[in-house]
Amino acid sequence: MEKLIYTFDEGRSGNKELLGGKGANLAEMTHLGLPVPEGFTITTECCMNYLADASFFEKQLKAEVLKAIQNLESETGKSFTSTENILLVSVRSGAVFSMPGMMDTILNLGLNDYRVQDFAKLTNVNFAYDCYRRLLQMFGDVVYGIHKEQFNVLLHQMEKSLNKKVTDFNEAEHVELIESYKNLFSKNKVAFPQDPMEQLFEATKAVFKSWNNQRAKVYRDLHNIPHHLGTAVNVQSMVFGNSGEESGTGVVFTRNPSVGDNKLFGEFLINAQGEDVVAGIRTPEPIESLQTILPEAYNDFIKHSHKLEQHYKDMQDIEFTIENGKLYILQTRNGKRTAKATLKIALDLAAEGLISKEEAIMRVSPEVIDQLIHPVFDTEKLTAVDAFATGLPASPGAATGSIVFTADKAKEYTALGKKVILVRQETSPEDIEGMVVSEAIVTSRGGMTSHAAVVARGMGTCCVTGCEALTVNESAKTVLCGNHTLTEGDMISVDGSTGSLYLGEIPTIVPENDQSLQQLLTWADECAELKVRANAETLQDLQTAIDFGATGIGLARTEHMFFGEERVLEMRRLILAKDEEEVQAALNKLLSFQQEDFYQMLKTVQDKPMVIRLLDPPMHEFLPHDANEIKSLADQLNRYPSAVEKQIEKLQETNPMLGHRGCRLGITEPLIYQMQVKAIFNSAIQLAKEGLTICPEIMVPLISENAELDYVKSFLTETIEATFKEHQMEPFPYEIGTMIELPRACIIADQLAENADFFSFGTNDLTQMTFGFSRDDIGKFINTYKEKQIMQQDPFQVLDQSGVGELIKLAVDKARQTKENMMIGICGEVGGNPESIAFFQQIGIDYVSCSPYRIPAARLAVAQAVLK
Repeated sequence: MEKLIYTFDEGRSGNKELLGGKGANLAEMTHLGLPVPEGFTITTECCMNYLADASFFEKQLKAEVLKAIQNLESETGKSFTSTENILLVSVRSGAVFSMPGMMDTILNLGLNDYRVQDFAKLTNVNFAYDCYRRLLQMFGDVVYGIHKEQFNVLLHQMEKSLNKKVTDFNEAEHVELIESYKNLFSKNKVAFPQDPMEQLFEATKAVFKSWNNQRAKVYRDLHNIPHHLGTAVNVQSMVFGNSGEESGTGVVFTRNPSVGDNKLFGEFLINAQGEDVVAGIRTPEPIESLQTILPEAYNDFIKHSHKLEQHYKDMQDIEFTIENGKLYILQTRNGKRTAKATLKIALDLAAEGLISKEEAIMRVSPEVIDQLIHPVFDTEKLTAVDAFATGLPASPGAATGSIVFTADKAKEYTALGKKVILVRQETSPEDIEGMVVSEAIVTSRGGMTSHAAVVARGMGTCCVTGCEALTVNESAKTVLCGNHTLTEGDMISVDGSTGSLYLGEIPTIVPENDQSLQQLLTWADECAELKVRANAETLQDLQTAIDFGATGIGLARTEHMFFGEERVLEMRRLILAKDEEEVQAALNKLLSFQQEDFYQMLKTVQDKPMVIRLLDPPMHEFLPHDANEIKSLADQLNRYPSAVEKQIEKLQETNPMLGHRGCRLGITEPLIYQMQVKAIFNSAIQLAKEGLTICPEIMVPLISENAELDYVKSFLTETIEATFKEHQMEPFPYEIGTMIELPRACIIADQLAENADFFSFGTNDLTQMTFGFSRDDIGKFINTYKEKQIMQQDPFQVLDQSGVGELIKLAVDKARQTKENMMIGICGEVGGNPESIAFFQQIGIDYVSCSPYRIPAARLAVAQAVLK
């Protein structure tokens, strides 16, 4: 029979898939000789077996858990069931990939009405009953779904009636509180089991079930964690941070998770259990204060934290407990961090010699790069306003939105197109769906390691915690702060880098590329094989692309150049022209517009390659459809509105995306393509005379037949040669290629390669044509497809490798049979997607092209594709 349970000294960090991240790390720390409380791990496979068939627990797992507890009793010299030398355990989840707060934990397992009395004799009354009270609350919440807030209400009521804190209750008062908790169980038609083993069995099953709770599912979807992995269950002997003034608990990062500085960053609470720190119920003290309060424990922690970072070669997030002056390490994992900290830590670890440059590149995800180039508040505008409140800068960034107080309201507002800021006393894992859609998260309680802070940093969402100046009334939907009263829907701005909150909306700007990012991307460029170009058509797009390190322009669309007010009029005049004279007049004007456009574009790009796609959309896109607009156009053209309307009606197509567009337009109306290439070469020749080296690349769209390309290329070449003669200029190199966006073009790619100088795959249309999906309408059903697991991803965002990918691979192989060194690129939306980039690397694509703001992430992704 396969092994179901491992003790901490049996596993290692390499057993992560079986033991979960937490179990593997507990095993590794035990192996390293760190002070880890004894325990065992029930495997992730047990979780999935139990979720598939509940009888698995009784038939196979129960007996093994009994054996494991007996071994733990022998190891610790304590008893889990008797009243002598009492052993209590914690039961914690542990997924393969860290999912902080998404699944469930129960502490102090093993106490009951009798053992708590003996435990009080071993320790003290307050401590023992504090542990029992916490067990009842956590067990009720996790196992029976009785919300923990219901227990808190009972606690606060009793504190109020006795006019003292729970820590000052006498034994009779503690017992009375415990009885009120047990009555709450009865009201919910359940009972708290007095048998410790029964508690352990039920807690284990509940942790297994928590793998499929809503917040865990949402978190996995958000972070692309597979749903079939399951969670391990870690059963560990309890050590008590709430056993007096020489005890405590804390969470510490070995480096600053917000900015990346190489300095301990964390918090602790004296006389508390671990849940108190992350729940944000009490405000913790900074870790540095521990040096004064418990210097010996602090020095031990420094030594152990350094050992862990050196061993794992990464910033660690460490949970610890001190029991009567003795330090225990409960958990370590690679710490979640902001984008800024991710970059700095990777570069610093490389500089310190702990990791190589290549490892540093792999440590930063393309998503992190995206976050690094996103907006911050406009400094100039910021100086004109004062913050109305300041909290802890838990996760950097800048955001503006309407205040909401619940996850449901956040989702509701977002569905209406409103940007929201989720404001809470503190967040809990149940809030995950609201946190995901919020522009920023603000809490009035909690520290820098609270739930809100950790989850926000992982998502790259702006967050301010511990803003104690705010009085948040979630039921009344108000926030009070000094003289200010804010209500749901009021607009605020949040600066997660400083912790400041502002009234109203403040404009944001995109930060300058910093030197650290440039350093990493320079290293990435050294490793990369694929080049990264940009899809761009405005001068601003082009400049942004070049600033972000694009090696050229993979797609310059020309249709957008025709949509200015003056230009669209000439385009409409051309389409609706009555005679050749009117056609020529419109073409001449459009030529002058295009010439100036191409001159500026080519001048901006200079010696970098630029692929210019000739006009692609159907003509009706340029024409008005509203009666008033048609009348206005008729007046400008000096025609009757009814005549113009009839002409427009004649141009309508049943399915325009499959109709008279792309090269079909070039073949039926060659004057338009001729005008465009003349404008391109007039500009290129002028720049060549000014001393620039220009090599235009002309791309013909929507080719499905070799004869189409042959015909178009023939008249384009004649026009280009005539333009050189007109300028009395010796021809310089240029290329004419095609966009591969139809399945038939992929199949005959070897034939097309005879006429084409280069290929560029338009994956948007190719995906549309292959699936028969309209990319404009897929949003109506793709989420249902994902939910029902018919499709895992939107194929317009992530390449469908088994269908569309196979067509691309076929076309690449065929093209290279005809022209071995043919330049082949990708210019569809998936060109900036890391998963798709890895596939393009494998099949021998030369470059990918994506929107300007995706370039830095794509530069990293192409390097990672090689290193993987």
